[in-house]
Amino acid sequence: RGISSNQRPKRPLTAYLRFVIDNRPAFREKNPEASNLELIKKLAGAWKELPASQKQVYEEARKTDWKRYGEQMAAYKAQLTPAQTAALKEERRKQLAKRRSIRAKRELNLLGKPKRARSGFNIFLSENFQESEGISAVAKLKKLFDTWQKLSASQKQPYLQLAEDDKVRYENEMKSWEAKMIELGREDLIRSKKQRVKKKPVETAKQAETAKASSGENKAKLKKSEE
Repeated sequence: RGISSNQRPKRPLTAYLRFVIDNRPAFREKNPEASNLELIKKLAGAWKELPASQKQVYEEARKTDWKRYGEQMAAYKAQLTPAQTAALKEERRKQLAKRRSIRAKRELNLLGKPKRARSGFNIFLSENFQESEGISAVAKLKKLFDTWQKLSASQKQPYLQLAEDDKVRYENEMKSWEAKMIELGREDLIRSKKQRVKKKPVETAKQAETAKASSGENKAKLKKSEE
């Protein structure tokens, strides 16, 4: 209580990031029409060509800040109780999990993964959201959900049919996309690889005993017939 990960000392910047922060304004002034990505590429190129003696200035600044960071972290951890340490560790774990999830979604978008099929309600929602009255987005969503619940089966049918068509679209696009991922060596993104193999139900003791007895009888009959 009273302690947040926001109070945790910030890790020092790398030598390269220090260079970028120092030189970005000048590069922007020289290249006003350049996009952010183009600007970063120019800065990266300039950093590569920077003499070792000039890079060393940024590296020394990083080392100085890193030493100060170590002292600040020691003081920060010293004030924490075991419960606070555990709570902050859990908070940090959730933050990292969220970042990994965001990075994974960004990667899938870049790879062109098809959008999931929409449900009938989602299609109804997208068609009526802008026109729906409501103080906030949450209020609109609630109102439309209530309206959807009150629709008759015949009124819902067009949306449900569109949802079925969208499922077909999604499956066809996913098959093509997964084939492309296999060509790229990204089998880890294929759905079938993520699905767990269904295990056969574990036999009960009674079933095992019955099977064993049946097997014994069959062997006895086979032996008798051979005689």
